[in-house]
Amino acid sequence: MSEQLTPVEIFNRSAEEGRRRLDQGNLELVATGFVAGFTIVFGLIAMAVVEGLTGPVAGQASELFGAMAFGVGVVFLVIGRAELFNENFLDPIAAAFVSEEGGMPRKIARLWLWTIIFNFIGGGLMVLVISVEGTLPTGAPDVLKQHAEHLAESGNWASFMRSIIGGALVALLSFLVIASRDATGRIVLAYIVGVLLALGPFE
Repeated sequence: MSEQLTPVEIFNRSAEEGRRRLDQGNLELVATGFVAGFTIVFGLIAMAVVEGLTGPVAGQASELFGAMAFGVGVVFLVIGRAELFNENFLDPIAAAFVSEEGGMPRKIARLWLWTIIFNFIGGGLMVLVISVEGTLPTGAPDVLKQHAEHLAESGNWASFMRSIIGGALVALLSFLVIASRDATGRIVLAYIVGVLLALGPFE
């Protein structure tokens, strides 16, 4: 069995990954941000389809089954190394912390701006596709509507707190993925965090 990485080694690897992300060209940022946007929507589709199919027989337990389906989307995201905005905090900040170069705030701002823009574009286009009546199986659109209404009815303070929890979970995932030495471990970690995010739901 291979030795576990020390906290210092994990931080250094995190900084290296952050440097890779910060040094991406414009085309890479567009592609990875766009892919991440529609990948997360695929996770939501999987959640809605499974929850819609199991709801009539499983009742409230269907929410658990839906969350388990959503976890697959996070696995795709991590294995594909796509750029999701709220998954992009720990590594770039670690890179900036150890770097002696100037202009790091500008690089971080560029990464975050391009990422969030193309996350929205990729996700938005996929939402337009699934919004066409009949695209999703019966029951799935109702599930998505129920989740959207639940989030909208929550107070601003509750939504803010859930966002903090979601951000902490995703930052933890970034740390654990760096700490993991093999692809199987990364897949399991990504799946678990994906399920937890959907169970909250934590934005």
